[in-house]
Amino acid sequence: MSLLVVGLSHRSAPVSVLERASLAAGTQAELLRDTLAAEPAVEAAVLATCNRIELYADVDKFHAGVAELSMQLARHSGVGLDELTPYLYVHYEDRAVHHLFSVACGLDSMVVGEGQILGQIKDALALGQELHTAGRLLNDLFQQALRVGKRAHSETGIDRAGQSLVTFGLEQLAEGRDPGVWAKGKRALVIGAGSMSSLAAATLARTGVAEIVVANRTRARADRLVEILGEAGGTGVVARAVEMAAVADELTRADVVVSCTGATGLVLSAEAVAGALGLDFDSAEEAPDAPSAAPPADLDQHAAWVENGSATATAQAQAVRRVTLPAQSTGPVRLALLDLAMPRDIDGGAGRLDGVRLVDIESLAEASADAPMAADVDQVRTIVADEVAAFGAAQRAAHITPTVVALRTMAAGVVAGEIARLDGRLPDLDEKQRAEISQTVRRVVDKLLHAPTVRVKQLASEPGGAGYADALRELFDLDPQTVAAVSRADLNDPNRGRS
Repeated sequence: MSLLVVGLSHRSAPVSVLERASLAAGTQAELLRDTLAAEPAVEAAVLATCNRIELYADVDKFHAGVAELSMQLARHSGVGLDELTPYLYVHYEDRAVHHLFSVACGLDSMVVGEGQILGQIKDALALGQELHTAGRLLNDLFQQALRVGKRAHSETGIDRAGQSLVTFGLEQLAEGRDPGVWAKGKRALVIGAGSMSSLAAATLARTGVAEIVVANRTRARADRLVEILGEAGGTGVVARAVEMAAVADELTRADVVVSCTGATGLVLSAEAVAGALGLDFDSAEEAPDAPSAAPPADLDQHAAWVENGSATATAQAQAVRRVTLPAQSTGPVRLALLDLAMPRDIDGGAGRLDGVRLVDIESLAEASADAPMAADVDQVRTIVADEVAAFGAAQRAAHITPTVVALRTMAAGVVAGEIARLDGRLPDLDEKQRAEISQTVRRVVDKLLHAPTVRVKQLASEPGGAGYADALRELFDLDPQTVAAVSRADLNDPNRGRS
């Protein structure tokens, strides 16, 4: 096993860098293909969330692998390698396994113990399987990570140590009050219909809001989310879907807005929020260094702009007008905004408007830094350590399995040859005698091979046991191509690697 992970997260990089380095779904596929096309990597998987981008690979050279994976991350994220490098972390072999298992358990999350990361790991595995970039090692690794994460949540109280980003964000909006009391009777606008937006809508419904309006670029997905909310009976929430073009009108009626889209530019500008609240909005001249092309003025145009995948989308998104705003919002909160997107959906200037409270990924990161750690975290760390050791032992044992299978195949061939020779020398043997002799010879061979093959598997599973496979091949003069054929047959098993 030569597992390597290169990545960056909220723990290693500021939100401004993570925001620029985010990967769209199509970009993730390109990243995986290009990583496999490079020489050091034979398998690859990418884990991309709102606060982390990690590229996993099975490599044959450590230093070349680090250089190649770093270059591919820089190339596809759009952040220059020189700028990205200081924020990258590298884990290798057992440390890489430990890192992913910790991530799966929520120990490395912005909100410790949150469970949404399991779904994101499952998606990363599914993409690797779909593109055939995840082979034996990464299939085993990611499926085991899912099992470890589920075990941590079922056997410990890690859920009490934290919540999903949605729940944590609502708690921040409530400013210390019970979110259920704070949200009761409010009208909520959810922008986006992906996994995070769906979680937000479901959480808002459970929290007690009176109405949820879902706006999404693809109306069918918004309708489906509304349908799901209606099927989850007992909440009493009224849910309806609207086009993105209706967001400006819905904003005038909303008490709380949650936005999480895949847009490359802003979905809600400070000017749009001010207009919805009937506030004066003073704007200065456009910044001298801003690109000449500004982002679309209304949300409907913005959706089409994102859909078209403009090559200059990132540059255009930065061409927002500088505004004259107070340092922070004052007075009672009239509109609560929760921005869970990366890059951000809501203009940070909106949070400085009178009567507006804005919570985004950056403020959530700051707030979570002071969140208390539950005692269960130590128990989860023990689970992770045990599972890392077990995974390493299993991988080392699996490494020798093709050699053992090849040895037994060779032995079976020797037995078959000797039985055929016996048939030629003793043609008068009846079927019962021939069967008894054949069974006896096979039993002798099996007993002779049993102890050494069991022992060699045990030795190979221990640290430093990788050389036993080579020794076995040398001692019994096994054909390397036969061993490789066993490995390929195992790897191509259609039932392997399905989560």
